[in-house]
Amino acid sequence: MWREIPPDDRFEVQVDGYRVVAYSFGSGDEVVFCLNGGPGLPCDYLREAHSCLIDRGYRVVAFDQLGTGASDRPHDDTLWTISRYVEETETVRKALGLGKVHLLGHSWGGWLGIDYALAYPQNLKSLVLADTVADMPHLISELDRLRSALGSETVAMMQKHEAQGTLDHPEYQAAVTILNYRHVCRLPDWPAPVRRSLEDWNMGPYGTMQGPNEFLYTGNLKDWNRIPDLADMHVPTLIIVGEHDELTPACALRMKLALPDAELKVFANASHMPFYEQPQDYYPVLLDFLSRHGTVQ
Repeated sequence: MWREIPPDDRFEVQVDGYRVVAYSFGSGDEVVFCLNGGPGLPCDYLREAHSCLIDRGYRVVAFDQLGTGASDRPHDDTLWTISRYVEETETVRKALGLGKVHLLGHSWGGWLGIDYALAYPQNLKSLVLADTVADMPHLISELDRLRSALGSETVAMMQKHEAQGTLDHPEYQAAVTILNYRHVCRLPDWPAPVRRSLEDWNMGPYGTMQGPNEFLYTGNLKDWNRIPDLADMHVPTLIIVGEHDELTPACALRMKLALPDAELKVFANASHMPFYEQPQDYYPVLLDFLSRHGTVQ
């Protein structure tokens, strides 16, 4: 089960002339290298959910991606691209001397993890794609399906505000809040690390790469699709998804069918954060997978 643990080490890594802050927990030889979601979120919510893996002999490493958390926050939209973040991830891995890692990417971190795995497969022992997708146009169609469950009048209202650019209108925000509690985290009270990350969200990277909210994609990733490339990814992969996930089980299945060495687990009664929503189910699945593809038993 997750708990808040102070990091054993804090590192500052120079990336593109900027300072990126990384955190390390434990001292095991097997490294779980975490790529959090967003874009634009500090890593708090993901590192706090996985630092407990040190109890099973793993070293857990996470970092605040450029533009987030304790890392530098430049005001330069040209920096917010997935290819630059791939190279940032590799720079952090090399700077910390992590060797071959178990790469765990959640949400946007999964998109980043896929592109990293395609660029640097030699650096991976395994890949965990948690609550993520490999085909953005397919995801957009799935999000439209989830939105439709709010009813035709609510969907029409949302579309009106999206067309007018009045996304801060209370009725539009109320609809997004309902979707968040259905498909992002179904707990009545969101855990403190989640709230902490959300309260420090940098909308610069988020708006540039994704869009204004979780259910409207307008950024530079809206056409991103790696399904045709997944056949070349031979790293053992665990795909994790919540039954009610905003990044839906249908998206997860599309990845599973395209990957040569992948397994898929759907968590009942969970949405986008099964490590908080259903920890009693999540951790045994993750630990079993890691143990089969590393040396920690």
